Amino acid sequence: MGDALKLDLELIDTEAPVGDFSLDLLAQVEGTSRIVVIENQFKQTNHDHLGKLITYAGGNDASVVIWVSEAIRDEHRQALEWLNQRTDTATQFFAVVVEILQIDTSKPALNFKLVVSPNEWQKTQKQKRITSLSPKREKYRNYFQSLIDEIKENQIFASNGSSDGNLHKFPSGISGIVYRSSFRQGDTVNVDIRMYQKYCEKRIPIFDALEKRKEEISEKFGSKLEWHRNANKQQSFIIVSRDGTIDSSESQLQEIREWHIENLRKLKEVFQPEIERALETLNSSEQEDVV
Repeated sequence: MGDALKLDLELIDTEAPVGDFSLDLLAQVEGTSRIVVIENQFKQTNHDHLGKLITYAGGNDASVVIWVSEAIRDEHRQALEWLNQRTDTATQFFAVVVEILQIDTSKPALNFKLVVSPNEWQKTQKQKRITSLSPKREKYRNYFQSLIDEIKENQIFASNGSSDGNLHKFPSGISGIVYRSSFRQGDTVNVDIRMYQKYCEKRIPIFDALEKRKEEISEKFGSKLEWHRNANKQQSFIIVSRDGTIDSSESQLQEIREWHIENLRKLKEVFQPEIERALETLNSSEQEDVV
């Protein structure tokens, strides 16, 4: 979806509560506070889902609103175009059609076809695409593809995850929590586990439960860990770093890749059972409070 819209989207939650309703996908634009709501619908769009889309956008103070369906009715396309014309430039409405493409005997593949977008958006994004195809972005793409291949070979994660320029994310299997490998400014290479708490109330209590056992967990991990609670009031994360840059030589990049893989493996081995245990304790405590 992010590739189709040329936006770096970062998943926050699925089935996110909005009053008595549940939003399909809640995300944010990577590196910003811009909230994204995504409503998925089978078959053709209808009035019911248009109302839900507006409700979810208002309930989350969304900046980007995306309606995904197999077919967009003309009147709903016109409604979203009208909203794009009448709302401020900070709010953007998109309609996307999902297609299945297959060439000869190749495996079927999803394709997201953009039907509605804000005024001037396509022209702006086209220019961004032209300027963004830099040698450095190509280096990131090649690096993370090799990383994914080795991660898959070592069976560390069940999913390939997703790349966002200078970082790659692997799902933990728990909503709102991901493992990440990245290159950062200042020639630094990172591996971290990130918990998005703005729309997942249990993420701060989980972080706090882990931090109480900080020394024991750090000893298990075997390297220095940095703990950041409630950073920017949106996320908490635990990170390990080293020197490195995407502009390093091939031999140095291979060393960095091995470091990424080893620390992703250790991070998952150490933290996954700890997180699941903390989540189970929180759930049990809530059930006792209800009783």
